[in-house]
Amino acid sequence: MSHTVLQILLLAIVGLPLVGAVAALLPAPPGLKGRSPDQAVLRHGVTVTGAVLALTVALAAGFDHDRPARMQATTDVGWIPALGIRFHLGVDGVSLPLLVLTSLLTFLCALYSYHRVPDGPSPKGFVALLLLLEAGTLASFAVLDLVLFFLAFETVLVPMYFLIARWGGEGRERGAWRFVLYTLLGSVVMLLGLLLVGIKGGTFDMVALATDNGSGLSHSTQVIAVLAIGAGLAVKAPMFPLHSWLPDAHTAAPTAGSVLLAGVLLKMGTYGLVRIVLPMAPDGAHTLAPYLAAFAAVGIVYGSLVCLALARRGSGGDLKRLIAYSSVGHMGFVLLGVSTLTPTGVNAALFANIAHGLITGLLFFLVGGIKDRYGTTDLDRLSGPTGAALYGRAPRLGGLLAFGAVASLGLPGLAGFWGEMLAMFASFRPADGLSRPAYLTFMALAGLGTLLTAGYLLVVVRRVCMGGNGEQHTAIKEAIPALADVRPYEFAAWTPLVVLTVLAGLWPAALLGLTDPAVQQLLGGGK
Repeated sequence: MSHTVLQILLLAIVGLPLVGAVAALLPAPPGLKGRSPDQAVLRHGVTVTGAVLALTVALAAGFDHDRPARMQATTDVGWIPALGIRFHLGVDGVSLPLLVLTSLLTFLCALYSYHRVPDGPSPKGFVALLLLLEAGTLASFAVLDLVLFFLAFETVLVPMYFLIARWGGEGRERGAWRFVLYTLLGSVVMLLGLLLVGIKGGTFDMVALATDNGSGLSHSTQVIAVLAIGAGLAVKAPMFPLHSWLPDAHTAAPTAGSVLLAGVLLKMGTYGLVRIVLPMAPDGAHTLAPYLAAFAAVGIVYGSLVCLALARRGSGGDLKRLIAYSSVGHMGFVLLGVSTLTPTGVNAALFANIAHGLITGLLFFLVGGIKDRYGTTDLDRLSGPTGAALYGRAPRLGGLLAFGAVASLGLPGLAGFWGEMLAMFASFRPADGLSRPAYLTFMALAGLGTLLTAGYLLVVVRRVCMGGNGEQHTAIKEAIPALADVRPYEFAAWTPLVVLTVLAGLWPAALLGLTDPAVQQLLGGGK
């Protein structure tokens, strides 16, 4: 496919959701109102996100897979010449999978919400915010200018805040405010770091700065830049101990908000580490990498222990909150891979990013389906003979929950396995100059985290699917009437995530073949 066509596709992918967000607030044209204005705007959301997904698939098909390290579909024009800021877009093997993941999850959320609209104000606002969120996220993965990256990074805060605050559940005001305050404070510090790199490096162009590989920045400048930029990105990742906004936001968010928050927004932080920090300030990253690894390893164990406590009978644990805390552990593997500063570790991080988006997105969809049926996500109320007992009452829903759990715990053959395994493998032999005994300790802690993860997820499956006392599902099926199992629209929204989780687990080379050449080039200073 020609460069011009790819260029137009990428511009359309970034711009169409923004245009669609504005159009969602306008009255529906005559003949397109359907049964009601609400149905028309929800159909508009499905149409726009579906078109963006189709364009992204076309971009992926036309992408030159033989040269994934080369920036493709580029647009580079002056925007604010006085400040040296350019409108620079492009895609390579690092960003392409994240663009596809973002467009897929947003479309599935729009499709799901068309049939199950969250309680709240007019659907017009919901659809407009969903599309604005998609535009900001796609732009974050496509822009190649530090100032544009910051603007796109901040764009997602507004729609996610209102999605939680206006369409969320109990505690939505607290969850929305904590989300905004944490991320805004981190962003202020990150902006200072980005400006420092751009001014000292003589350009805000991310490709040029990555090619320079920090040659124009002193060691102290690099350390300060990594601290500042890393702080903002670590909040979004989220890294322990900057994670405390996440459980409240997830617990309060509507289903679509939780899926996009876990599946896409968290990836913006780790993507920034790979795209900006590692290639532009390599010496600073090398100095601070052991501290990042330590926080990542502690976060893996901490997240798993909290989940074990939430899963315990009588603790009053919430299933959405448990999955939110599980993200702290899973994203810890991503950060651990990045901290090794090796191609294996960075590839592990990028693979785990995609796997987490697929699996945790599926889990939040499933929890939303459970809440629709039972009116609660409280584990104590969902367990026991009078609770969910999914194997007996809704066997397909129970089977999908069990599938999501075993995928999340890293079962070989599913997507969750490869990122975690490769991150620990990279920790066994980190980059030159990093303390191998320290990283062996971090690897051991990560291994402990995998065991704890298996423990709490199996407890959740036993309690929610079989009953709190481990009753056989056949006995429950006789005692309790069946509920609505997986509905057609749920099947349509969830099946792609199941299929991709299996395919990524069975054929990891499809993703690693894209990311590895680009990672090698980023770590090598564009060589």
